[in-house]
Amino acid sequence: MAKTVAIGIQSFAEIIEGNYFYIDKTDFIKEWWESGDSVTLITRPRRFGKTLNMSMLEQFFSLDYADRGDLFEGLSIWQEEKYRELQGTYPVISLSFANIKEVDYESARYQICQMIADVYNKNDFLLESDVLNDADKNYFRSVTAEMSSVVATMAIHKLSHFLYRYYGKKVIILLDEYDTPMQEAYVKGFWDELVAFTRSLFNSTFKTNPYLARAVMTGITRVSKESIFSDLNNLKVVTTTSNEYATAFGFTEEEVFNALDDNGYGDKKEVVKKWYDGFTFGSKTDIYNPWSILNFLDTGKIGTYWANSSSNSLVGKLIREGDKRIKINFESLLHGEIIRCSLDEQIVYNQLGKREGAIWSLLLASGYLKVIKSEEKCIAGKKVMYDLTLTNLEVEDMFYDMVSGWFEETGGDYNDFVEALLIDNLDAMNEYMELVTEDIFSSFDTGTRPSRKQPERFYHGFVLGLIVDLKDRYDITSNRESGFGRYDVMLEPKNKEDDAIIIEFKVFNSKKEKSLEDTVKSALDQIEEKDYAAGLIAKGFKEENIRKYGFAFEGKKVLIG
Repeated sequence: MAKTVAIGIQSFAEIIEGNYFYIDKTDFIKEWWESGDSVTLITRPRRFGKTLNMSMLEQFFSLDYADRGDLFEGLSIWQEEKYRELQGTYPVISLSFANIKEVDYESARYQICQMIADVYNKNDFLLESDVLNDADKNYFRSVTAEMSSVVATMAIHKLSHFLYRYYGKKVIILLDEYDTPMQEAYVKGFWDELVAFTRSLFNSTFKTNPYLARAVMTGITRVSKESIFSDLNNLKVVTTTSNEYATAFGFTEEEVFNALDDNGYGDKKEVVKKWYDGFTFGSKTDIYNPWSILNFLDTGKIGTYWANSSSNSLVGKLIREGDKRIKINFESLLHGEIIRCSLDEQIVYNQLGKREGAIWSLLLASGYLKVIKSEEKCIAGKKVMYDLTLTNLEVEDMFYDMVSGWFEETGGDYNDFVEALLIDNLDAMNEYMELVTEDIFSSFDTGTRPSRKQPERFYHGFVLGLIVDLKDRYDITSNRESGFGRYDVMLEPKNKEDDAIIIEFKVFNSKKEKSLEDTVKSALDQIEEKDYAAGLIAKGFKEENIRKYGFAFEGKKVLIG
């Protein structure tokens, strides 16, 4: 009989006690324990079971659950006697940074301090014991949300010592979603301050802590070692390209298909695979995101559950404001194509707006891209090149919605422009494009001063909007070879009875042209001279069914001819 699918429960005990749907991931306990690693950082996309697995670790090892072996009865870990004996035998310190999403440094630091103070309050029985002297008790009471950074950064280290003295055993420390406040700090502009505080906290907690038995940290990204882990030479890092714990987070295809059968959705396997499969961890392919699978099992309906479950503002900002190459590659991804690039899985946040590889690394870590294959290349030294594509249909759908949102602020003017373009109404095109450029030019990071680079970022963003609006009617490409050069934009109709469209963008050059009209003519002349229509004609389009437009820019002024 199928079990009830409960949505949003992140406590292992609550799921087991409620007899809710659960896929056994307790082998993760054994794999981690037998690795012998001192401090383990595991990165996985959001909503992939990180918090549930951390809850499982706490409730397996913690002395607070010493009499709760019943939680694990019938599960894989309970089959071995040595693990039955290990359950409930360690002091455990458990924290989560998942909800620290503040707008400034002081608020973020306060929330971290409050979380540490809550852990102290949970262990206030130590104040009544004889293992703390008066100085220790005074320190213990000084740990509050208002404590100084000096006290805060040593607090977990000191608590580890107190628990060691009380139990005679080193502690296990669990820190869930360690990088959430750091992502917010980057977006909100207080990165340097938070990193300095966090580096000190992590060093005392995980490096110079003789009372630490083992530790696990989870997050979405591997923040660069230089940022916060510079002193941690005892850190084992497991990313999405690592083979360790490959099936511990997310559901395998076998697990998903068994769940579909058990819940009466056996006939939906192919559509579920198309929408939610595609994640690859190490060499293990066909990993499904749990959040969407749980929601599908609960409702029986396909939807963008995971992709829309939190803000994608950072990803959107980086793509929207990215340079020409980033937008061209993103355009290729929207077309279902593969891009090739090098990656650095250490995310250097202050380079996200400067290095293209850093953006694709973030998208891979976040689950929006998947690795098709990797290959070592000797390019200025050995470098691994990755072939990447969008993870699945759910991610594609999310990105289409994101791009559509960029144009909503035009109040419908963009859609009116597209309609005018389709019916070849040049006057209306000029009228609406003037409104569109005024509203959204700055959205694509064009700056305030006229520049020859401004239209490049604008028109590649403009092309992404065309792809979203007209994807059912046209194959839309930019910067591709045809004839004797590379055209700017081409709209190839899927119905050969419709007109094809070629668009060339030109920036007004006062040294060569007297007016925007001259710039329009220069753009149209280039279409003819470079024979951009050659590719379309080769596919059977007649010359009279190929429309050509020149877009002339001078700052935010535009003229179409």
